[in-house]
Amino acid sequence: MRRTRVVVACIAASTLLASGCATTSAGTKGGDTFLFGIKTDPGLLDPAQAQTSTSYTAVSLAYDTLVSIDASGRVVPGLADTWKVRPSSVTFALHEGATCADGTAVTPDTIAANVRYVTNPKNHSPAYGIILPPDMTTTPDDAAGTVTLSTPHPFPFILQSTRYLFIVCGAGLKDRRLLAKGTSGSGPFQLTSAKPNQSYTYTRRHNYTWGVAGAPAADRPGKVVLQVLPNEGTMVNELLSHQLNGARLAGSDQARVTNVRGLAATDQQDGTHEFFFHEGPGHPGSDPAVRKALLAAVNLTDLGAVVTSGTGRPPTGLVTRPRPCRGDTVTGHLPGYAPHTAAQQLDAAGWTRPSPGAIRVKDGRKLTVRFIYPSSGGEAMAAAAEYLAHAWKQVGVDMRLRAVSDAAYFQVEDVEQDWDLNWSPLGVTLPSQLTGLISGPFTPDGNNFAHLRNKAYKRLTAKAATLPGAAGCPLWNKAETALFDNADMIPVVDKTQTVAAYGATFRISLGMFSPTTIRMTGGSR
Repeated sequence: MRRTRVVVACIAASTLLASGCATTSAGTKGGDTFLFGIKTDPGLLDPAQAQTSTSYTAVSLAYDTLVSIDASGRVVPGLADTWKVRPSSVTFALHEGATCADGTAVTPDTIAANVRYVTNPKNHSPAYGIILPPDMTTTPDDAAGTVTLSTPHPFPFILQSTRYLFIVCGAGLKDRRLLAKGTSGSGPFQLTSAKPNQSYTYTRRHNYTWGVAGAPAADRPGKVVLQVLPNEGTMVNELLSHQLNGARLAGSDQARVTNVRGLAATDQQDGTHEFFFHEGPGHPGSDPAVRKALLAAVNLTDLGAVVTSGTGRPPTGLVTRPRPCRGDTVTGHLPGYAPHTAAQQLDAAGWTRPSPGAIRVKDGRKLTVRFIYPSSGGEAMAAAAEYLAHAWKQVGVDMRLRAVSDAAYFQVEDVEQDWDLNWSPLGVTLPSQLTGLISGPFTPDGNNFAHLRNKAYKRLTAKAATLPGAAGCPLWNKAETALFDNADMIPVVDKTQTVAAYGATFRISLGMFSPTTIRMTGGSR
């Protein structure tokens, strides 16, 4: 997918929410290489430019964050041993002796440099305005071993957001070109071999003694190999024949790894399938009447069943469960399935059919919808695209489908902007992480890739952002509902995934490893 712009980790509902964490196991101790299947190449390995769940899988092995989350959902030390949270700042005391893979020390200045990079709009980091607010500043104190992150106004999730700030250090901090196909982090593994579209090999750092508690350093695998396997059926075959130690699976292939002797499988939520209309000038979606008419022409429940091969669940919000803000923001706020009404609404909006069955036109222009979607979604995503195209062709839309690779999505979506409809799952853990994506500056100057202008959303989120934690939840929920009422974004179905393992235990959530938990438990191949 183009974005999980922000990855979800295992976090308690009382703090930063999360998808359910998967801890999987199988077999008995043995082996020194952990093989994990990924569906697409991770592309650029600079963590500040990560845009897909596969990218986060790759960077999470080699880069630390200031804090992390344990299996129970508690915020626990990462590069920081302790922290002090205030409404508009958080001060971290860094672990003494933490080093980059190249041997250089990780200092408060290192953290400050990473924050400055992300919050500099010239760097076009997808984390800008999402993981870190644009106005965040840093105060490093090398003598005290602390760094303070501050915002001019209260920021309700200031500690939890740093969970997703992967820290670059050493040579890569001075020359980020090194991060295109290499790593320069303080994490427990270091990239030692990169074969694009084939495999990525990481080697264990023997002197890594900080971060999240997990398997003792001596019990962690000597190597972790991410093997690119675009076909999920092939990935399952590799698991069943014990050629892989782990993988994340979606769609119908999930059933093949359940109740298999020697294979552990755990289900978890995997974000929400949703799509957006481009609302910029000249695009059909710039007219809310057209957006609502097109939604009335498609059965969203059936569409959700197609794209998840029947494994999905009805959506109730945009933030991955468990959420800090409870409640159903979706039900009752999207048009019901009524194709006859949809045709009438399109007529009223000025898009008429010259003859029965013809493509609708307005002012001499055809009603053309260019639909981009992730090719990594496989056959189920392609079937969903065809289903949607068929429904809209019935009401006179000229549908043009285009499957786009994860690596190319940013170019097509944000730079070329050659689309009218975009299937772009977001996968966020905090409601505040959405604001930079669906409000604010448009791409390429900002992250508002669909050029949304929802005034109610902007007003409600601005007020919610001044309130601490759960106090702002009623406003965050109303803001989500305002998006659906205006058909600005359309949640179709909650995705599920199965995390499967053979001969290993590990914890991963929406693509992001807790790398110190990886441990080989055995099984012969």
